[in-house]
Amino acid sequence: LSEGGAQGLFLFLLQDAFQAFHINPSLVQKFLKPLLIGELAPGEPSQDRDKNSQLVEDFRTLRKTAEDMNLFRASPLFFSLYLAHIIAMEALAWLMVSYFGTGWITTLILACILTTSQAQAGWLQHDFGHLSVFKKSSWNHIVHKFVIGHLKGASANWWNHRHFQHHAKPNIFQKDPDVNMLHIFVLGESQPIEYGKKKLKYLPYNHQHEYFFLIFPPLLIPVYFQIQIISTMIKRRFWADLAWAISYYMRYFITYIPFYGILGSLSLLTFVRFLESHWFVWVTQMNHIPMEIDCEKHKDWLSSQLAATCNIEQSFFNDWFTGHLNFQIEHHLFPTMPRHNFWKIKPLVKSLCAKYGVQYEEKPLGKAFVDIVGSLKKSGDLWLDAYLHK
Repeated sequence: LSEGGAQGLFLFLLQDAFQAFHINPSLVQKFLKPLLIGELAPGEPSQDRDKNSQLVEDFRTLRKTAEDMNLFRASPLFFSLYLAHIIAMEALAWLMVSYFGTGWITTLILACILTTSQAQAGWLQHDFGHLSVFKKSSWNHIVHKFVIGHLKGASANWWNHRHFQHHAKPNIFQKDPDVNMLHIFVLGESQPIEYGKKKLKYLPYNHQHEYFFLIFPPLLIPVYFQIQIISTMIKRRFWADLAWAISYYMRYFITYIPFYGILGSLSLLTFVRFLESHWFVWVTQMNHIPMEIDCEKHKDWLSSQLAATCNIEQSFFNDWFTGHLNFQIEHHLFPTMPRHNFWKIKPLVKSLCAKYGVQYEEKPLGKAFVDIVGSLKKSGDLWLDAYLHK
């Protein structure tokens, strides 16, 4: 078997995904050697043989253009100020309760400030997790653990394992954990019909657009993610992540127990998680749930990402509120690109999509939220029709 030949074939078939996730591909290639199994026969076609080769080449040219434009170079000032505004909100919350006491109005304002801080820290850890800030992966990983661990009480390893599966195969059943809804929702067009034909009814899916408000936004972070994160750190022995998470809870309770007591501090934290969960769910789902959700179709990198993602109109508020996930298309195509450069590459991406007839969808923020519910209703109706008539 030819080691070089097998690695070359691997990189040819997965070059776009490989390039997308690594800021130093030549360094990472050394980890491929133990994974070498064999080499395809010269005439053996790959399962991706139906790709438009010219589109693939043009996308790789686009990436090279982005590199030449220094769009993968982060602004230290941007991320420094972003971290500073998160820390400032944490300090403001403590100053408020110290000066004004623990009245209901003060506590509600305090909860909103802490929720905003947590949401923005969530967007910031996303940057470091994608290696889009520092030139060296190790520096990104270190600061990622600080932000997601000490500022949020979560696990970097848990996030990496889950989120990169989503990026590699967005909206693909059995490959993207974000569309694994554990029989609570049916998504897209094929799954509802499949469940309906098989007479599967774990829940009344024709009402999923209604019970969505009671299950998904309020419970995802304070219940499901919380249980999953803690159990993952313990079961997989992510002791460093656990230590970072413990440092967050120690800091939080040391700060607020003197004012609210143990039970009051715990209630405040739960309420903050509850509010943050709504923010997180609406922002993260607006780009994906209304899009194509189906089984693997072996599309090229550009087409697969565009089928599963859409953009939200750009504005200063939308950029800040969504952590630049309003540029979801550009982020999915170039996950290691610093988010403050997405607007620069956007016109080139749109031009490439127009050239090959690939749909580039962009919508207002409000419509994006409405489309989540509309998509769930459409899928639920497809399930009911198949359940009753097929």
